[in-house]
Amino acid sequence: MSWLDSTVHRALVEAAMVGALGGVVGVFVIVRRLPFFTMALTHATFPGIVVAALLGLNLYLGGGLFGVLVVLAVVAFSRVRGQDFTSATGIALSGGFALGVVLVSSQDGFSKDLTAYTVGDVLAVSTGDLAITAGVALAVVLVLALVGKELLLAAFDPTGASALGLPTALLDFALLVLIEVTVVAVVPALGAILAVALLVGPAATARLLSDRLAVLFPVAAAIGVLCALAGVWVSSQWNIAAGASIALLVGLVFGLAFLGSAVRGRAARARAAGPAALPEEARA
Repeated sequence: MSWLDSTVHRALVEAAMVGALGGVVGVFVIVRRLPFFTMALTHATFPGIVVAALLGLNLYLGGGLFGVLVVLAVVAFSRVRGQDFTSATGIALSGGFALGVVLVSSQDGFSKDLTAYTVGDVLAVSTGDLAITAGVALAVVLVLALVGKELLLAAFDPTGASALGLPTALLDFALLVLIEVTVVAVVPALGAILAVALLVGPAATARLLSDRLAVLFPVAAAIGVLCALAGVWVSSQWNIAAGASIALLVGLVFGLAFLGSAVRGRAARARAAGPAALPEEARA
């Protein structure tokens, strides 16, 4: 009997992979201020899910392919004069989701259950899901190894990147596709609604803990893995939704880091102010 034949073991492996993947890619989401785009992407891929359901295809494949079209649309809209990236994302979000609703409403008797896609269930992942997640993780690592520095330069200094002759439009497209495939890989575990938690929370928490870019990637990945594994354990022990458990733990860890950061900041300001910040009776 294979170790991966166990439901819990498969869930733990999937949780570890999506936690690390979400943490690493999430650093780019935070650096480029793309949380709204990430959330929009989870909803804008809905038409691809509906089409895949109608054709009897894999739901995640449908969502992934349509997601690439959404990314192309966002990049194209954002480069039109008078439009910014946020507006383009909003257009893609509303348009994509509306198209999905139209497709569903046009099909009399549409009965395909899309709960698995919208909510997810890490305890129900198959070995095929594990293979897909591993493939996505490998592809992400290869892309970051090849153009990771260029992506970071374009994120921090797009003007400088253009001056150096870098293809910023292509780099933007590559980054958005990385986010899109990561969202699709995370969906089986957390669902489309909660996938954004693993792509924003761990990286945002790491950002509170360190300002050094080289530290953000391993810290975010570690936070993502620990929260995902802990969420699976909580789910198996108390029979509650695994995706929601993971998302709640990510939020809890971020909240604790935020409070710790606020306390450290207040202490640092008090030290910088020196004795003048103390009450008169304390200085005497």
